[in-house]
Amino acid sequence: MSTEQNLPADSFAPVNAVGESFVDRRDPTNQRQSAGYERRQFTNSHSEYSEAAAELGRAVDQYKLMHRRRFINYEELLNVIKSIGYSKNS
Repeated sequence: MSTEQNLPADSFAPVNAVGESFVDRRDPTNQRQSAGYERRQFTNSHSEYSEAAAELGRAVDQYKLMHRRRFINYEELLNVIKSIGYSKNS
């Protein structure tokens, strides 16, 4: 019988290749202090775009946050575009 079988399962901390304990950043109980940098899939600033493109970027970002989506499909993008007042003139 190995000694691992006698220990509770939560007593094992995964170890990375360097030998340090693994820190699960997704764990809500692990509140590490960051250096003020937030990792996101989209930018925090749309200043390099035209006003219309920046408005669309802000609307898409808001949609992603509201619906907890990292990526949106074309149908969702069309709905966002319509929601800020754009329409196809034929």
